Amino acid sequence: MSDKLTLQDVQNAHERIKGAIVRTPTLHSKTLSDITGANIYLKFENLQFTAAYKERGALNALTLLNDEQRAKGVIAASAGNHAQGLSYHGTRLGMPVTIVMPLSTPTVKVMQTEAVGGKVVLFGEKFDDAYLHARQLEKEMGLTFVHPFDEPNVAAGQGTVAIEMLEDVPSIDTLVVPIGGGGLLSGMGTAARGIKADIELVGVQAELYPSMYGLLNGLDLPCEGDTLAEGIAVKQPGAFTSQIIAELTKEILLVSEPQLESAVSLLLQIEKTVVEGAGAAGLAAVMANPERFAGKNIGIVLCGGNIDTRLLANVLLRDLARSGRLARLRITLQDRPGALFKVMRLFNEHNVNIIEIYHQRIFTTLPAKGLITDIECEARDGKQLQALIDGLKDAEYIVERVELN
Repeated sequence: MSDKLTLQDVQNAHERIKGAIVRTPTLHSKTLSDITGANIYLKFENLQFTAAYKERGALNALTLLNDEQRAKGVIAASAGNHAQGLSYHGTRLGMPVTIVMPLSTPTVKVMQTEAVGGKVVLFGEKFDDAYLHARQLEKEMGLTFVHPFDEPNVAAGQGTVAIEMLEDVPSIDTLVVPIGGGGLLSGMGTAARGIKADIELVGVQAELYPSMYGLLNGLDLPCEGDTLAEGIAVKQPGAFTSQIIAELTKEILLVSEPQLESAVSLLLQIEKTVVEGAGAAGLAAVMANPERFAGKNIGIVLCGGNIDTRLLANVLLRDLARSGRLARLRITLQDRPGALFKVMRLFNEHNVNIIEIYHQRIFTTLPAKGLITDIECEARDGKQLQALIDGLKDAEYIVERVELN
């Protein structure tokens, strides 16, 4: 394959890998369509064996190796979905697979990669250190390096997602695709434009990591912070992929952390499907820009479902708090018998459930006879919660709602 990417390249990849990956469904979501004002079609790539689309590109690259390369094995630097996809299919095909990860990689990711057959080497504090070590091992051991995104064969494999989507739903007129290094959009965009020349392509990045957005718009933007969408938290997009994307589209939307959290929660509540932050980025962009997508037939890729269960629990609870169903109210009381009982009666009158109560007497600027009480509570919705707050204020209590970001 050349440094260019064509529809034929993606179609060839589709023939190579079909039967070895899951042909995931593309389904219409009536509820999300009603919420957004667009016709939403979801591609459930979180249903792949390793729960991410990365299997496609990894497998396509592996099938193109010669016998000598297969015998010696492959290597990659990755702490995410590429590591699992490459390890699973490499092992399935009888090839040794080595994955270099930073020392800071969560143990669960190391275990998941080893569970599907990869040999994990931990090296360096940052991903860049792991990447350089992988390239060094590539030379020393005669291994073949498989890049997670900046490689034509990998991008072609990722592009097969678009072929399946447009086969299943030919009426899709807009694809909204997450961008990290750019492999998914470069592959999908090439295939989609080859099949349907007038299809709209929209990229999505997290606000904390706008690397491709900055590159295509000539801006030097910071890329740092703890984003929920770690799967697309790439500081330096691919040279090959950025060239392809620049020819396909200049439209990249940025989404905030609260928008990503809301989309992850909504997909679980409505579609009963678990996605990671990157997997929810497309829906987050559509929800944040309803006027841009109103009335269109939107294809959204749920590109991955690998999210830590504790993190998912936090996301769901934070979303309940933003919607007013969970809240922490900070109430100033006098430290005397019956003070808390009187407050409890108001909660009872408004039918708001109390979950936890925290008293603070020492670390406060109040007089010695005063105290601050934090009450975590559960309401039916924001309207019911506000009625309680108004009732507390009418009873002359000082009430402060502890807000999320």
